[in-house]
Amino acid sequence: MERICLIFCLFTFGGSFQKGLAAVIQTQQTVLAAVGEDAPLSCQLLETKDVQQVTWQKVLEKTERNIGSYSQYFGETVNDGFKDKVQFTEAGLQKNSIVIRNVTEDDAGCYLCLFNTYPDGALTAATCLTVYELHGPFINIRNSPPWSVVTCSDTGQSAPMVTLTVLHQNLSFSHYNTSREINTNGTVTVTTTALLSALSSTQVGCSVSVDSAALRERLVTVPGLKKMPDYEFKKQSNLRPDESQEAKDLKIPLILGIVAGIVLTCCGVAIIALWRHKNVKNRDDENNKTSPRQEPMGRNMTPLMKLTNEVKQRLSTKKSPESNNLKTLPSAAKKLIFCR
Repeated sequence: MERICLIFCLFTFGGSFQKGLAAVIQTQQTVLAAVGEDAPLSCQLLETKDVQQVTWQKVLEKTERNIGSYSQYFGETVNDGFKDKVQFTEAGLQKNSIVIRNVTEDDAGCYLCLFNTYPDGALTAATCLTVYELHGPFINIRNSPPWSVVTCSDTGQSAPMVTLTVLHQNLSFSHYNTSREINTNGTVTVTTTALLSALSSTQVGCSVSVDSAALRERLVTVPGLKKMPDYEFKKQSNLRPDESQEAKDLKIPLILGIVAGIVLTCCGVAIIALWRHKNVKNRDDENNKTSPRQEPMGRNMTPLMKLTNEVKQRLSTKKSPESNNLKTLPSAAKKLIFCR
């Protein structure tokens, strides 16, 4: 769009100079405005001419669209479609200015101001409006003794420049750091973080800018930090910024959880070991109480051995009148052996 406007301007001025119109129009070739801001446009005719009317137009792809006009007879006129968008701020035939309210990306492009003169015709100049996205700056203050953590950020279509400053002459930031993050919609977020140590409240400023646009600045007051003993201050000063009180508060539950887990594991192992030891001991006691079983001697015993055992058992239990017949037993045993 800017190229079309530039070509149109060269073509217009070329035609004008060929006709011998040497009048000069003073205007700003490029105007920058953030989304949501107002964009002022102005043109001034540096030579005295008989101007009948001043007309403003917006350059489209193939044509121009009339925005509004001013004349001595009809005054200010804003055409339909621009009444809630454009307003005359300085209505004149030698100098004329308008403002585009609450600009959006659709308002970006080139605009023409035409001085309709008699008898020379129209004298034209162009101004191109560049719209950028910038909503901040956004400042956040967090106290983490012995420091105050100051963070400022902003987001734009192109990476904005974010700068932190301390208004107190004897104070300055430390650990100054800037980071960039590309968002899913193509915008870029720039964040600047710094540490400030001040016992009394101090004003700090954050300024943001994009390309050659005007700075946008915001001032905030950082509350003073409470004075602490020297030994505590040294202890806190040795901590890195990421090891603040919040970081330590997060570490304590984690450490306690790990220790508790180790203790429970050890107790479980000890209980299992004692249970196994008790079972083994009970099993050994039961084995000692139980008398060993006598192996039967029936399978591989000879008839003589069986007979001898029976005799011994009978003699050990009780003596009977039949003991006299025991003398014949050996002969019977011999017969058994012989029979075998």
